Amino acid sequence: MDWREAEREFDDPVVAEEPLPRTFDRSARRNADRIAQQYKGGIADRSLVSGGVIPAAPDGEYADITYAELRSIVERLAAGVRDLGVEPDTRVAIISHTRMEWAQVDFAVLAAGGVVTTVYPSASDSRLRYLLEDPGASVVVVENAALCDRVLDVREGLDHDLEAIVSIDDVPDAKPMDHDTDDETPPVVSLAALHERGRETFDRDAYEGWIDERSTSDLATLIYTSGTTGRPKGVPLTHHNLRANLTQCYKRLGPRPDKPPDIPRIDPESTTLSFLPLAHVFERLAGHFLMFAAGATVAYAESPDTLREDFELVRPTTATSVPRVYEKLFAAMRQQASDSTLSRRIFEWACSVARTVHRTDDPGPVLAAKRAVADRLVFDSVRQALGGNVDFFISGGGSLSADLCALYHGMGLPILEGYGLTETAPVVSVNPPEAPVVGTIGPPVVDTDVAVDDAVADDDQIDDAGAGDDRAVDDPVADDDQAADATANDAHADAATNDDHAADVEGTLGELLVRGPQVTDGYWNRPDATAAAFTDDGWFRTGDVVVLRPDGYLEFRGRADRRIVLSTGKNVMPGPIEDRLADAAVVEQCLVVGDDRKFVSALVVPNAEALRDWAAEQGIDLSDDPKAVSRDDRVHDRIQRDVDRVNADLEPHERIKRFWLVPEPFTQANGLLTPTMKKKRRDILDRFAAEVTDLYDESDGSGGA
Repeated sequence: MDWREAEREFDDPVVAEEPLPRTFDRSARRNADRIAQQYKGGIADRSLVSGGVIPAAPDGEYADITYAELRSIVERLAAGVRDLGVEPDTRVAIISHTRMEWAQVDFAVLAAGGVVTTVYPSASDSRLRYLLEDPGASVVVVENAALCDRVLDVREGLDHDLEAIVSIDDVPDAKPMDHDTDDETPPVVSLAALHERGRETFDRDAYEGWIDERSTSDLATLIYTSGTTGRPKGVPLTHHNLRANLTQCYKRLGPRPDKPPDIPRIDPESTTLSFLPLAHVFERLAGHFLMFAAGATVAYAESPDTLREDFELVRPTTATSVPRVYEKLFAAMRQQASDSTLSRRIFEWACSVARTVHRTDDPGPVLAAKRAVADRLVFDSVRQALGGNVDFFISGGGSLSADLCALYHGMGLPILEGYGLTETAPVVSVNPPEAPVVGTIGPPVVDTDVAVDDAVADDDQIDDAGAGDDRAVDDPVADDDQAADATANDAHADAATNDDHAADVEGTLGELLVRGPQVTDGYWNRPDATAAAFTDDGWFRTGDVVVLRPDGYLEFRGRADRRIVLSTGKNVMPGPIEDRLADAAVVEQCLVVGDDRKFVSALVVPNAEALRDWAAEQGIDLSDDPKAVSRDDRVHDRIQRDVDRVNADLEPHERIKRFWLVPEPFTQANGLLTPTMKKKRRDILDRFAAEVTDLYDESDGSGGA
């Protein structure tokens, strides 16, 4: 049976049309004795630990919670949430980094009938106030005392009252749930206290009744776009939207009987390491709802900065991540191999072998022998550093270089790239484990219709659409203001459904349009944005330019609103160029510019450690001052070689003519990356406006600084 047909026909206890709390409850019963969650000790003052609900994990090690134990915690928290006054449609905000308790609270609020709204802990005070006020969140769950104080500081500016604040960690001077004061300050209670109140009031029949009352049409969550191009918009997702997307992903990634034993899958034997923000829909669906429905184990990393340690401790079989993490992981591998000229050369040789093996249908005995040597010398140690059990990774939320993706595949660490948006719950497409195509974002998941509006494509792009270009994509799973300014005119589209007839459609380039059960009905309190985001006949405008290939797979080309239009009229998609240059050992990050200019330029962040290794090898004494390094002509000349290499594969109008070395990386801390590690282009251009101006100073012919 063809894998596409097998997806459509696949049935399993996980495949169901039901509210999310019922899905969790059925999975918890089926997998009662299996490990549901793993949490690390010594990193937080967990109130559930101090309250005796769960045991403390040893410092720096992981402890387990079974599905039976997790089910009990969720039930008690749901009863406690009800006792706080949460009723159907009550909005409950969660402000916390990704951790075990985030998941527990999520399931508890959904079981109680509430609606979960999400806020990043890094949100500014003005954004925090907006993200509480716009959805009307009356109960707020915070991670710790510091976030509790921030909520108390902004509450006076809200148009509605806060009924209660719940802290995951212990909070000094917490007020009891039944406190009676005249200052109108909401009660502040610990999660352990909420659990205790729920233990006292829990009634099995009442709990089952709350779940039975839920309809799949009920609102489950409000997730706000990042707002990098304007005010964040709330995306309402129903139980139906999320449950449908869970089923779609499970049919592609789950334990279908047609899959050979060596094809990776998501099932009760899977373990994932969760570290992306659960406030974002990507991790919430792929690393949370999907995993718990499948009966898998979810371990929570201490932080994105401790991933190498946590991978070794947890030994996961899979993980979801954004490309930035895979890039940094590879950079760390390459850096570790730079201890000597010999080891670096061996590493680069092994990488070359891996890419060749992946792109060769029949390697033959000579290439197979080289692969075995490369595996013994390099790849096995890489896999062991990741715990030794990884079957595959899933990538979304940003641009992944096709060359880097091929390398991971060749190392025995396949990355399945996918695409989606907050508005699509989020998965529209993902590469199937049995038939991945590097350089694509996969074919649409089952029951998803896609169309391509070629009105947004210019002639140059259309000419290139069928060229088999395997350049990587820019912002799959982008969550900023999707198509907010798009017009609602009828699309001139070539439609293709996710079935065998997709192969009959000629490759078409244009804006991707989507229909399916996972697509939201519109934006929260924003009829203007809703009207702009949908065509008259109901297609959702993604705002992303793709190529729909004859085989039904999609290639991502870039955000339509991020396309650079040169003063010559030529159009340039910056993402693929940035990806190619960021693959260079001495380049950390890159932002391509050129709107209304004669040529393309770039802001380039050097990789400081790689540059120092290069300088030491060349006998060059580099300054310790990043600004001095960025002005060093020798460094400029070194990076120019990588720019020339990238330019050689680009069309003349796409080539980087000048670049400026930026001494500071783009990070969340300096406001130049979103919490999901996407570049804030407007903020970067504002920060380095003078440098960009200098790049286009006609009196300077040096080609950058």
